[in-house]
Amino acid sequence: MGTATGSAFDTETLRRGIEGNTGNTLLALYADDAEIRIIDRNTQPSQPKVLHGRGEIAEMLDDVYSRDMTHKLDQCVIQGDHAAFSESCEYADGTRVLAESMITLRDGKIAEQILIQAWDE
Repeated sequence: MGTATGSAFDTETLRRGIEGNTGNTLLALYADDAEIRIIDRNTQPSQPKVLHGRGEIAEMLDDVYSRDMTHKLDQCVIQGDHAAFSESCEYADGTRVLAESMITLRDGKIAEQILIQAWDE
């Protein structure tokens, strides 16, 4: 883990954001015009859910962090202006979620993210 060359993106800030109690630290890592494409059982690759801008991303993070669950950053690899990370989550009832993300960085902020997630059913 480390800092991307030529940018201020840092995996410890990512860890604090993911493992925190609110989405505020994580939201600060996104560029104002960031885009997230979410692929899962409900939003499949041909029609992913797409969030545009920090406002829509904030709404999603508020929803996620309002749930009774824990989040853990498992791995993160940074190469230049790209990074990939895996996150594991667990609801209070034991339901587990695994998420994998590929991100593109611009000026040390997340500009684009593809998020693939799966959960226990």
